[in-house]
Amino acid sequence: MSFLHRQALLFLCAVQFLTRIPTPALGAFEPDWISRSARYFPLVGLLVGLVCAGVFWSASQVWSGALPAMLAIAAGVLVTGAFHEDGLADTFDGLGGGGTPERRLEIMKDSRIGTYGALGLALALALKGAALADLPPGLGAWAIVAAHAGGRGASVLAMRRLAYVGHLERGKWKPAPAGLAQAEVATALAFAALPFAVLPFGLLSWAPAAAGLVCGGLLAVALALTARRLLGGYTGDVLGAIEQAFELGAMLGFAGAVALLQSPSVGEVR
Repeated sequence: MSFLHRQALLFLCAVQFLTRIPTPALGAFEPDWISRSARYFPLVGLLVGLVCAGVFWSASQVWSGALPAMLAIAAGVLVTGAFHEDGLADTFDGLGGGGTPERRLEIMKDSRIGTYGALGLALALALKGAALADLPPGLGAWAIVAAHAGGRGASVLAMRRLAYVGHLERGKWKPAPAGLAQAEVATALAFAALPFAVLPFGLLSWAPAAAGLVCGGLLAVALALTARRLLGGYTGDVLGAIEQAFELGAMLGFAGAVALLQSPSVGEVR
């Protein structure tokens, strides 16, 4: 198998794992392909983000207010099958409802959603939608792409920095995630950083991209550290929650920077 052929298969594996997008059959499947395909998780995030951005931009030509933002978020949920949102709800249930790491992990594997999970998911979606609704269509569309790519990059970095503590028998990720090489993480982070690096060239200021990256990173790191303290490491659900935390922080950062730049004393963003 050539190098390019293998990379194409790993990319398709990442698409199959993270989304509901139809893809060609992989044929022979090696046990560690999901872990090896993590380098392309942010690239898949770029594709998902482009779909959501297209919905947001198109809807913004017809409606104003919160509706385009909510339609874009709904598109992301449909494309991914609520993969990361499910992880966020399970993680909030576990972190909020258990007294020991073992009990928290047990709660996270329960298919029923609890109070912490329902509230956490509802608040995250509402805050993300409200922040996106405050952005102009062009910037908002690109912010969606950046948030989706960056969120997947944050989850890959967490895989590198934290220990896996999930149930090997009952986990969604089989076999268990294998350690990622530095080159794999670097590739993932390059894809994740791409939209943040490109975005400022269309703006009067670098502030929105910088604020989105910093705020997204801070929320993702805060959740990763909390998972390490209360669980001992990460599970597949925690990775989904970290992705969602980055998305939320990025949207809040973009919206906050734009609000400041549009104030009369600071200037305007295009």
